[in-house]
Amino acid sequence: MKKHTGSCHCGKVRFEVTAEIARAGVCNCSICSRVGGLMLSVPEDQFVLLAGAEAQTDYRFGRETMHHLFCTTCGVRTFGRYVADGATKVIVNLRCVEGIEVDQLPIDKYDGKSY
Repeated sequence: MKKHTGSCHCGKVRFEVTAEIARAGVCNCSICSRVGGLMLSVPEDQFVLLAGAEAQTDYRFGRETMHHLFCTTCGVRTFGRYVADGATKVIVNLRCVEGIEVDQLPIDKYDGKSY
């Protein structure tokens, strides 16, 4: 696995994610289909928020199981948090990760609209 860095547009939110980035995911729920992110889900211990905890706000809707975090200055959604099978996961927006050619990644589709 490789360590990658990423950030929001203005740079207030910065992070590291350690992962093998070979695929991306898209979700068709009401918010993800509007935002257009390409996502990768990792265990919490593979993610480090370097800066910007205070520069984000948390948006939740529906069952309120996903924390859709975004920068309060530039509005970019760099990552979110959720719990699955009793473990906290981080879903990283690969469009915010430096050096990743997202157009080259195979895309998995997630049917979030049905939940």
